Amino acid sequence: MDTRVELGEFLASRRARITPAQVGLPVYDAAKRRVPGLRRQEVATLAGLSVDYYTQLERGKAAGVSESVLDAIARALQLDDAERSHLADLHRSVTTSPQRARPRRAATVRPMVQRLLEAMSVPAFVRNARQDLVAANAFGYAFYAPLFPDPAAPDPTRPVNFVRFCFLDPAAHAFYPDWDTMADTSVNLLRTDAGRDPYDRGISDLVGELSTRSEEFRVRWARHNVRLHHTGVKRFHHPVVGDLEVGYETMPLPADPGLVLTIYSPEPASPSADALALLASWSATTLAPRLDDAVDRPG
Repeated sequence: MDTRVELGEFLASRRARITPAQVGLPVYDAAKRRVPGLRRQEVATLAGLSVDYYTQLERGKAAGVSESVLDAIARALQLDDAERSHLADLHRSVTTSPQRARPRRAATVRPMVQRLLEAMSVPAFVRNARQDLVAANAFGYAFYAPLFPDPAAPDPTRPVNFVRFCFLDPAAHAFYPDWDTMADTSVNLLRTDAGRDPYDRGISDLVGELSTRSEEFRVRWARHNVRLHHTGVKRFHHPVVGDLEVGYETMPLPADPGLVLTIYSPEPASPSADALALLASWSATTLAPRLDDAVDRPG
């Protein structure tokens, strides 16, 4: 991944989505404008920079650019918190050697984290920056059974990938009633993590694979959208128990950089709570023995 190109394309994509009217700039001859959003000169004016200075930055030449300049550009482009963080990540990757720019990543969960997962009475799982499902409790594997080749016997020794499932598996459209929203979210999260570590080979390979095989992914990836993903509500249609609406909380694991814990919980006494109780029963009677066999199986 060319970090200079990524920086320039991100800035250009943010500039293209803002009109002069949105930032209080007059437009004297709209018919002669050749860009849908702001011109480079307009961004430079709003940020208090020379147009040559801003142009060089949009070309990926970020050496010597200070935090105050990045803040001024972020204000001019009306960036949200996720976009501000992404801009800082891209700037760091351009101005720092690959060895120093790469964050430390954990590949597996520690036994303590697995015990924590198993102690939870709701679906819980851990994903990595590439959006592989790294670990889960039995309830979590039951929840995401449709992602595995054999939904009745998910194999925790063979991780599945949420983004690949979303774009390459036809079953995703049934599992995600709000497929477009889920597709946007998965790509935006992947783009966010790619900005944090543009030298991650696993992410680069996944992006290359999906860009080749999915037009839907390719279009979304080109938008350069990013987001933070901490809390909210998601809808699913599980093949065993039907429709589910669950709240979610996500939290990074500080001792395991790159790994994120997610917990699902429905509103009490709701139809989704009843459906999850049924799924828990199905997990205990159908999946638990098979999951134990998969974990114990040699190799």
